[in-house]
Amino acid sequence: MGRKNILGEFLRARREALNPVEVGLLHSGPRRTPGLRREEVAMFAGMSTDYYIRLEQGRERHPSEQVIGALVRALRLDPDAAAYLHELAHPGPRRGDGDGQVRQVSPEVLRLIDGWPYTPALVIDRCMDVLAANRLAVALFAGQEHAGNLMRMVFLDSATRSLSREFGLDWEAVAHAKVARLRTAAGSDLDDPRLVELVGELSRRSPEFRRLWARQDVSHGPPAVTPLRHRVVGDMQLSCEVFDITSSPGQQLVIVHAEPSSPSEQALIMLGGEVMASGRDAAGALLPMVRC
Repeated sequence: MGRKNILGEFLRARREALNPVEVGLLHSGPRRTPGLRREEVAMFAGMSTDYYIRLEQGRERHPSEQVIGALVRALRLDPDAAAYLHELAHPGPRRGDGDGQVRQVSPEVLRLIDGWPYTPALVIDRCMDVLAANRLAVALFAGQEHAGNLMRMVFLDSATRSLSREFGLDWEAVAHAKVARLRTAAGSDLDDPRLVELVGELSRRSPEFRRLWARQDVSHGPPAVTPLRHRVVGDMQLSCEVFDITSSPGQQLVIVHAEPSSPSEQALIMLGGEVMASGRDAAGALLPMVRC
């Protein structure tokens, strides 16, 4: 990983992900590698093959806006991927944690999520470490080995995958959404030490993560439904909405919810009632879940 040639690596990954037939290359002959050839991308983008090769090899690192637009069209990039390509071509200042302030959750946000007794809410950073959680979220994920990081929870907890199969859900969609969000959050700052450590660990321990990370997909789209088996209220199928916290760049607010009037929503309400009846005061509600 790192900043050496992240633009070229992204271009190559997106080129290899394209189906020649889908872009109109019906009779292009046998291929030794997946996706489009470099000269084909250059043709669709209206540039010389030599210039495109220089882009992929990292010998040209600052393409013009016109070139970026041509690549977006040639590689069939959606708006999220197009924005990511622009960031790689013109990276801004490092977005890493710096002095650690990005890991401090503001008192205003803590008070906000603590006021939602029946809505699980988390604050995460760009590595998907959980910086804070309200009482219901803590109770919801109690007993989860990897509750301190949403990526580890998906890829290193075998129960998540087995539950997906049991419920007839698409675990691959959940995993793909998480990986795409992680890359989107990281942006061009792929050599952030904590991100390097997380990606290295997951790549070693999960072939699925390694394969999905290599695709270099990016997305702000909604995650798929994920299953959870709770020891008190039973099985649930949950979704979440993710919002950037503009006052704390790099932090996001995750709100967990279930289909209205579904058994899963009733289970969340029941669990919220259990938490409210436990008698813990607000001062003890927000529990750090960071895995350092």
